[in-house]
Amino acid sequence: MIQPFTTSTRTIMTPGPVEAYPSVLRAMGTPILGQFDPEFLKIMQEVKEMIKIPFQTKNEEAFAIDGTSRSGLEAALIALIEPGDKVLIPSYGRFAYLLAEIAERARAEVILIEKEWDSVFQQEDIIEAIETHQPKIVAMIHGETANGQMQPLDKIGVFCRENNLFFMVDTVATYGGVEIKVDEWQIDIAIAGSQKCVSVPAGLSLVTYNDRVKEVIEARYQLELGLSKEIRNERHISSNYLDLSQLQRYWSHEPINHHTEATSMIYALHEGLRLLLNEGIQESYERHLLNDQAIKAGIEAMGLTFYGDLTTKMPTVTPIMIPKGIDGENVRDMLLNEFGVEIASSFGPLKGKVWRIGNMGYSSRKENVLHVLGALEAALLYQGANINSGKAVQAALEIYLK
Repeated sequence: MIQPFTTSTRTIMTPGPVEAYPSVLRAMGTPILGQFDPEFLKIMQEVKEMIKIPFQTKNEEAFAIDGTSRSGLEAALIALIEPGDKVLIPSYGRFAYLLAEIAERARAEVILIEKEWDSVFQQEDIIEAIETHQPKIVAMIHGETANGQMQPLDKIGVFCRENNLFFMVDTVATYGGVEIKVDEWQIDIAIAGSQKCVSVPAGLSLVTYNDRVKEVIEARYQLELGLSKEIRNERHISSNYLDLSQLQRYWSHEPINHHTEATSMIYALHEGLRLLLNEGIQESYERHLLNDQAIKAGIEAMGLTFYGDLTTKMPTVTPIMIPKGIDGENVRDMLLNEFGVEIASSFGPLKGKVWRIGNMGYSSRKENVLHVLGALEAALLYQGANINSGKAVQAALEIYLK
């Protein structure tokens, strides 16, 4: 007989996924409704409106895509890209390369500009590259979790709009935890995910786009063959499942039968967004900033150093240099096995050199911060690291109690 599984209780302080709110998990146990049941359609419309608020947008279109954050990135890019289109992608970390991979598969002409991962781009340098290459689309990462850096965007968006280019931004690691101004920064299409600062299990991507993008999407609309043999389009979007021209209709007041909705995930998203908005968007930003200050104070007090430019560090991820002579994976294993704490390593040139502590959503709590700092200090001392003993938690407490 196959036995039911059990899982350990963890303190998850990675850049995602994060701990889900208990009420989010309870919401997932709500009885299933049919996807066209009027009660469920009402929930979907409420989700649409709630999604807009952390984006700070008045866009008509905002909805969820079934799939992790990557599904939203792919849906956004393939909605805009037609074969041969130029896409400019500035890379200062891992996930710009994902955008390049998707754009390349969509048969775009990809122009990748690269820099070291220790800091972001000067906006003027990106604008200069745009002027040089004249792309149709500029695609960027707002918060790069590989190195904890966050790219300013306000000048880039304005320039793109003035020159009739499309500006797409990945806000997966910042949505709900850091201020995002889709309308003010003139972002044409923005993508987020459920598994980070919204504190919902991975499985949904959130997207919003303006009328400029909607015009392009509408011009590429093709209804599924099983629903109509008449609505054909030579310029149709290459994916059926990730076709924004169909998905926006699925999320409309008169939904088409595009796919079977992940009902329980929509319940979870509704609850996660409800909790975020009831806390208050500004209050959420302030909570993430406070806990970020405590994490930084504790790390500094231990005598550890940070990776990258602290002036552009994102509040939701802290990259820490692994001390010389210390096996970073041994420390992570000890944190997990002895303290029930999970932190992350990094990628590419930072693999084996940097740890990353996440500070996102429901995981961004004082008790979690104090626990991860105390556990990290103990694990490092056990591994023989030359650090300042007994300082980390005290430094964090000074932040909280001042």
